[in-house]
Amino acid sequence: MLDVHRLRVFRAVVASGSVNAAATHLGYTASAVSQHVSALQRETGLVLLARNGRGVEPTSAGRALAAQIDGVLTRLGEVESFVADLREGRAGSLSVAYFASIGAAWMPSVVRALLRDFPGIRLDLSLRDDVAAPDERVDVQIAVAPRDFQPAPGVRAVHLLDEPYVVVLPRSHPLAGEAEVELARLATERWVDNDFARGWCRQTVIDACRGAGFSPPFHVEAHDYRTAVAFVDAGIGITVLPRIGTVDLPVGAVAVPVTNPTPQRSIHALVQTAVLDTPPVRRTLALLADRAGGKAAA
Repeated sequence: MLDVHRLRVFRAVVASGSVNAAATHLGYTASAVSQHVSALQRETGLVLLARNGRGVEPTSAGRALAAQIDGVLTRLGEVESFVADLREGRAGSLSVAYFASIGAAWMPSVVRALLRDFPGIRLDLSLRDDVAAPDERVDVQIAVAPRDFQPAPGVRAVHLLDEPYVVVLPRSHPLAGEAEVELARLATERWVDNDFARGWCRQTVIDACRGAGFSPPFHVEAHDYRTAVAFVDAGIGITVLPRIGTVDLPVGAVAVPVTNPTPQRSIHALVQTAVLDTPPVRRTLALLADRAGGKAAA
């Protein structure tokens, strides 16, 4: 394996025509330059320089090697520049996974800001409701998990938000004008389920209802918040979901805070520790924290 630094020194000697001139340009001593050239000749097994008066000139082998070095150093410069771009987030990729309601409420503005700040980066986005397994991890995953969630080794959990739930009612419903609704008052309503995956979000609602002394009577099962809200808009029933899920409610539906108890879900950003300090990831976390501060959840 040839030493790239010695190649640079040798190329400077060829360009300068003397060891002393190359040493001056490089900021080395003449002795150090001579040692680098001698070591390169031993590495290659070639005679690369010959005396020419007070200076030196490359041998035929030296000239051929110098021509090759030009290409190597040019390519190396490009690689070094690319590495700097990767380090600063000007190139490369960032993978982000998120669940559906966050995708609608937060991700458009987050992605717009990331592409503005890092125009050369590739964003790989994916939708998933469960916490990724070790062999499926992405750089950043926005996930619902318990407040005290402990991630797997190699992952940092950054708590973003404890989000309250609301009840979505038809605008004509007697409770639609209330400032808040106690959960127990919904015990006899026709409930629309909104989480076919039976995940953390649904379990949070069920646990809260049990705390209020009843089990939610699901009459209709929908697969997502948007569909469940459409059923409410049609007057079919009510649905209880996280506040973020009420972005862009139809005119026939209204969201009212739920109390006594108030179900809540915790949202975390799960970040690979290997990329935690990279500029794109730091910016992503800042953008998510900004969104969690109230703009998207209000």
